[in-house]
Amino acid sequence: MNDASDQSAQLDQLTRRVDDLIALTEVLTNENRALRAQQQQWSLERAKLLEKNQTATTSVEAMITRLKSLERS
Repeated sequence: MNDASDQSAQLDQLTRRVDDLIALTEVLTNENRALRAQQQQWSLERAKLLEKNQTATTSVEAMITRLKSLERS
């Protein structure tokens, strides 16, 4: 009977470990989903900032060109 009791205890322990792993998988899946959404948001923000930077660069270059043309006049 002791052997059956040991097997039952081992099975219970294994069941708890599997349940813990399932719960951990759910937590990690949710975290992964949130991180992917955050990464996508940052990528969009980065693209907008790069576009603003390019616009600013173009504007500054145009101002420099105008200033140089005024100097020559």
